Amino acid sequence: MSETDTVNANVERHEFGAEVGRLLDLVVHALYSDREIFLRELVANSADATDRRRFEALTNEAVALPADAKILIRPDKAAKTLTISDTGIGMSKDDLARNLGTIARSGTRAFSQSLGDAKPAEGSEDQRPSLIGQFGVGFYSAFMVADRVTVTSRQAGTDEAWTWDSDGKGSYTIERAEREQAGTSIVLHLKDDADEYLESYRLDHVVKKWADNIAVPIVIVDDEGKEEAANKGTALWRKSKSEITEEQYKEFYRTVSHNFDEPWATLHWRAEGALEFSGLLFLPSMKPFMPVEDDRRSKVRLHVRRMFITDEAELLPNWLRFVSGVVDTDDLPLNVSREMLQSTPALQKIRRAVTTRVVNELTNRSKNAEKADDYITFYENFGPVLKEGIYEDFERRSEIAPLLRFRSTTQEGWTTLADYVSRMKPEQEAIYYLVADDAEAAKKSPQLEGFGARGVEVLLLSDHVDAFWPEQLAKFEDKPLRSVTQASADLAKLKTEGDAPETPQADKLVAALKLALDKDVSDVRITDRLVDSAVVLASSGMGPDLQMQRLMRRAGRSFGGGSPVLEINPRHPLIQSLSAKAEADQDISESAGTLLDLARIQDGDSPRDPVAFARAVAAALAGTA
Repeated sequence: MSETDTVNANVERHEFGAEVGRLLDLVVHALYSDREIFLRELVANSADATDRRRFEALTNEAVALPADAKILIRPDKAAKTLTISDTGIGMSKDDLARNLGTIARSGTRAFSQSLGDAKPAEGSEDQRPSLIGQFGVGFYSAFMVADRVTVTSRQAGTDEAWTWDSDGKGSYTIERAEREQAGTSIVLHLKDDADEYLESYRLDHVVKKWADNIAVPIVIVDDEGKEEAANKGTALWRKSKSEITEEQYKEFYRTVSHNFDEPWATLHWRAEGALEFSGLLFLPSMKPFMPVEDDRRSKVRLHVRRMFITDEAELLPNWLRFVSGVVDTDDLPLNVSREMLQSTPALQKIRRAVTTRVVNELTNRSKNAEKADDYITFYENFGPVLKEGIYEDFERRSEIAPLLRFRSTTQEGWTTLADYVSRMKPEQEAIYYLVADDAEAAKKSPQLEGFGARGVEVLLLSDHVDAFWPEQLAKFEDKPLRSVTQASADLAKLKTEGDAPETPQADKLVAALKLALDKDVSDVRITDRLVDSAVVLASSGMGPDLQMQRLMRRAGRSFGGGSPVLEINPRHPLIQSLSAKAEADQDISESAGTLLDLARIQDGDSPRDPVAFARAVAAALAGTA
């Protein structure tokens, strides 16, 4: 078949101008993950056409847009067709062949490019239309639900109308038609498995989901012929703050976040310059009903010229995933498929700018002494998520660290890293912390006894991410962060408050314990960092701290650094009793195992053999009964 054949005197048949078979298969089966996207694409095209006519009417009265301009969606169950009509700019015969006959070409794209040098002078109103459909293949998404598509169009300012018709299998026809008004009607002859798009309620749902903020009214005709507007047509984020009430902000927050609280913070701004976009973001005041751990990706919505594109553009990093809202840009160059958006330099710049805006807001609020309690309320809800940023976001670590708040051994309320540093003893080298499963367990840990005896403050960490981020932050204000389980050597440099107690010798006991526990510990040593407890475990100095080791062990993962060190308190009655037995050459191997299990339990771990441990404890209790 030649490129153009005449079927009869009135109908022309044309070959598609691209590798239509392969590309249509790509559109229908690969580009779009959800078939309902077809309606978004066709509505976007109609909105573009309406915008184009409105714009051209500024200089050509002959194409004036009707006062009641709208996009009409009409399902016909009897005919199994769905029609989308508009009174936009319309297309000529050549336009139909050029725009619909060649995949990956868009009249909207060509029109927009023609306006590229027509930016308004500074201070003057921008009359350029807000064009959406710069994607080339969007029209062909109709073939996901239709086995035939018929387009009838009349270009504004002309009397001729033309019909384009195709089954999407390699060719299309064009013939003269009749149309009372300028504009375009697209008739989809639906496939057998697409009957859902004949239901008004289903169409209404799709429009509200994808095109609720399109400025052109979108009207759905129901089964009884009644017309109902399906979209609000108001992009709140494109208005100035002075035009929006607090109630409108709250209503929109609940719509985009699916939460029922009020926003803790509202960020509404317009970025101008080389890259322009509008942002309307919300930080919640309460934890969401669904934990933020369920889906770690940001769900901030990306719009292009009001049209919703995707909530999977990851406009914010994972550690800010509790933020909801909309970012809308006119400048983003998109790929052929909107929901399969790939990274572009422009999108990267938007991500960076939006993240900076949120971090700056948190920083300012965290520094507001008059509203310190307000920030603590927010932090108690989302502090653990912020900490993930220390672990994941190297570039932002120094900005995130001042936002964190901590419990400590010397403060009744929350404290910051900066405040901790200001209280450090002159001879203190590091910021000390202890990680435990919960705050109450941390306060009672034997790991703290030596630090308490020296009046050294220790930060108490009990969030699920606390075993991971301190090593990544490494230092704050040039002070290293150090786990107390890895700080035994530091205590020797710090003076005990009051008179230091005499340390009895227990060399023979140490040797006996090393022999009995050779496979379970890397060393046994006397320590002066215990006051009330008999034993404690310490890191060997290589590899992760003890809490991290426990987590990795529970996850079945290996780690370097060897076994822990067992430290004993030679002033404790139990250790003195065992020392006497060792001096008398009595066997203490069973007691050695019990000591190690006691140390493990104190740190929130399990005994090596729970049954053997229970028997040992029962035997010990029987001996004292």
